[in-house]
Amino acid sequence: MDRLEAMSAFVAAIEAGSLSAAGRRLGMPLATISRKVSELESRLGTRLLHRSTRQLTLTDSGQDYLAACRRILEDVSEAERAAAGEYSAPQGDLIVAAPILFGRLHVLPVTTQFLKAYPHVDVRLVFGDRVLNLLDDHIDLAIRVGELPDSSQVATRVGAIRQIACASPAYLAERGTPQHPDELVPHDCITFDGLMAADAWKFRVGDAERSFPIRSRLTVNTADGAIAAAIAGAGITRALSYQVDDARRAGTLDVVLQAFEPAAKPVSVVYARQGRLPLKLRAFIDFAVPRLRARLLQVATPE
Repeated sequence: MDRLEAMSAFVAAIEAGSLSAAGRRLGMPLATISRKVSELESRLGTRLLHRSTRQLTLTDSGQDYLAACRRILEDVSEAERAAAGEYSAPQGDLIVAAPILFGRLHVLPVTTQFLKAYPHVDVRLVFGDRVLNLLDDHIDLAIRVGELPDSSQVATRVGAIRQIACASPAYLAERGTPQHPDELVPHDCITFDGLMAADAWKFRVGDAERSFPIRSRLTVNTADGAIAAAIAGAGITRALSYQVDDARRAGTLDVVLQAFEPAAKPVSVVYARQGRLPLKLRAFIDFAVPRLRARLLQVATPE
């Protein structure tokens, strides 16, 4: 029995919540994961897990052994990173995740600059609007827009993003500019599945946020689609400020109801809590954070 593999299977089963999920995380068949955990229990002479059809729970011995396994696996990983030179100079592969449009507009330019400054680091950018699990998806660092519920991650705030309502000048000239959120009812609205409801939008009135009914004439599943429709004059849409910054500066979209915007959404650089950071990750954080802050200042401040 490979004890390190068995320990990894045991830890993955607990963190993923099931043996099958652990198999998917490690790329092993369910039967292999189950066998490795059973072999570990046989070697130790004690039960580590209570198995049921719905969940896995740790025994008292399993709780103590889990903590020891995590320390041992982290020490081994640390030794491997040190032997590979990750602590002597920034080098190796780095995986960075970000929302699609934010990644293209802001993370990609910063990353291309980073690659020129650090020729021995290779970066894989993963753009997607689904929030990825850093451990399950093997992500070194992610940029997140919004509140962060997971306190197990280390987060550095790089700015804030406004959620704005906007429409083309031609649409507003024809249909009028709403002065209050309750004036949205007669307007054509464009909703984006990933950001907003199709029947009501929230705005800040005084110190509180309230929902106001809307009529969604068009619903799309990408931010780009909603923005393109608004530029074409199909109605009023909502977007994050960085998503429409170019269109606003070009005069193809005008911001409306600015005085009623909800609180800005924080933007954070996050990575998994760990011991000593590899230099490739530390170098990217030190390089990207000030540059992302500078870029976000340009799109976060109302004009």
